[in-house]
Amino acid sequence: MKVKVLIPGVLRAATDGAAHLDVEVPDPATLGAALDVLADTYPLLDRRLRDERAGLRRYVNFYVNGEECRRLAGPATPLPSGAEIQILPSVAGG
Repeated sequence: MKVKVLIPGVLRAATDGAAHLDVEVPDPATLGAALDVLADTYPLLDRRLRDERAGLRRYVNFYVNGEECRRLAGPATPLPSGAEIQILPSVAGG
Protein backbone atom coordinates (compact mmCIF):
# COMPACT_ATOMS: atom_id res chain seq x y z
CA MET A 1 0.00 0.00 0.00
CA LYS A 2 1.29 3.45 -0.91
CA VAL A 3 1.35 6.45 1.39
CA LYS A 4 2.70 9.95 0.89
CA VAL A 5 5.22 11.40 3.35
CA LEU A 6 5.62 15.19 3.40
CA ILE A 7 9.17 16.26 4.25
CA PRO A 8 9.73 19.71 5.82
CA GLY A 9 12.48 21.92 4.42
CA VAL A 10 14.74 21.45 7.43
CA LEU A 11 14.89 17.67 6.80
CA ARG A 12 15.15 17.64 3.02
CA ALA A 13 18.95 17.38 3.03
CA ALA A 14 18.43 13.86 4.42
CA THR A 15 16.12 12.95 1.49
CA ASP A 16 18.28 14.33 -1.33
CA GLY A 17 16.06 17.42 -1.45
CA ALA A 18 12.74 15.61 -1.86
CA ALA A 19 9.72 17.54 -0.54
CA HIS A 20 7.57 14.41 -0.47
CA LEU A 21 8.12 10.70 -0.78
CA ASP A 22 5.77 7.98 -1.98
CA VAL A 23 6.36 4.99 0.26
CA GLU A 24 5.18 1.41 -0.24
CA VAL A 25 4.26 0.15 3.24
CA PRO A 26 3.86 -3.58 3.99
CA ASP A 27 0.95 -4.98 6.01
CA PRO A 28 0.12 -4.22 8.72
CA ALA A 29 0.42 -0.65 7.52
CA THR A 30 1.31 1.56 10.48
CA LEU A 31 3.25 4.77 11.00
CA GLY A 32 6.11 2.70 12.43
CA ALA A 33 6.16 0.44 9.36
CA ALA A 34 6.30 3.49 7.08
CA LEU A 35 9.21 4.88 9.11
CA ASP A 36 10.98 1.49 8.85
CA VAL A 37 10.74 1.68 5.05
CA LEU A 38 12.09 5.24 5.09
CA ALA A 39 14.95 4.15 7.38
CA ASP A 40 16.12 1.59 4.82
CA THR A 41 16.50 4.27 2.14
CA TYR A 42 17.27 7.34 4.25
CA PRO A 43 19.13 6.30 7.44
CA LEU A 44 20.10 9.92 8.24
CA LEU A 45 16.43 10.90 8.18
CA ASP A 46 15.59 8.05 10.54
CA ARG A 47 18.08 9.32 13.13
CA ARG A 48 16.31 12.70 13.07
CA LEU A 49 12.84 11.12 13.49
CA ARG A 50 13.34 8.22 15.91
CA ASP A 51 15.51 7.44 18.89
CA GLU A 52 17.80 4.43 19.30
CA ARG A 53 14.84 2.26 20.41
CA ALA A 54 12.81 3.24 17.30
CA GLY A 55 10.57 5.48 19.42
CA LEU A 56 9.33 8.77 18.00
CA ARG A 57 11.54 11.68 19.01
CA ARG A 58 9.81 14.07 21.41
CA TYR A 59 10.54 17.18 19.38
CA VAL A 60 9.14 15.82 16.11
CA ASN A 61 5.39 15.77 15.48
CA PHE A 62 3.80 13.26 13.12
CA TYR A 63 0.37 13.73 11.58
CA VAL A 64 -1.56 11.04 9.75
CA ASN A 65 -4.24 12.56 7.53
CA GLY A 66 -4.14 15.69 9.66
CA GLU A 67 -4.37 13.98 13.07
CA GLU A 68 -1.48 14.06 15.52
CA CYS A 69 -0.35 10.45 15.93
CA ARG A 70 0.52 10.67 19.63
CA ARG A 71 -3.19 11.21 20.29
CA LEU A 72 -3.90 8.12 18.21
CA ALA A 73 -1.60 5.14 18.70
CA GLY A 74 1.89 6.61 18.18
CA PRO A 75 4.00 4.38 15.92
CA ALA A 76 1.18 1.80 15.91
CA THR A 77 -1.19 4.30 14.25
CA PRO A 78 -2.82 2.44 11.35
CA LEU A 79 -2.44 3.91 7.89
CA PRO A 80 -5.34 3.78 5.46
CA SER A 81 -4.56 3.38 1.77
CA GLY A 82 -3.36 6.67 0.31
CA ALA A 83 -2.65 8.18 3.74
CA GLU A 84 -0.63 11.37 4.02
CA ILE A 85 2.00 11.57 6.74
CA GLN A 86 3.22 15.02 7.65
CA ILE A 87 6.41 15.44 9.68
CA LEU A 88 6.82 18.67 11.65
CA PRO A 89 9.92 19.21 13.79
CA SER A 90 9.40 21.56 16.71
CA VAL A 91 11.01 24.95 16.41
CA ALA A 92 12.40 26.73 19.44
CA GLY A 93 13.76 30.19 19.76
CA GLY A 94 13.78 33.22 21.89
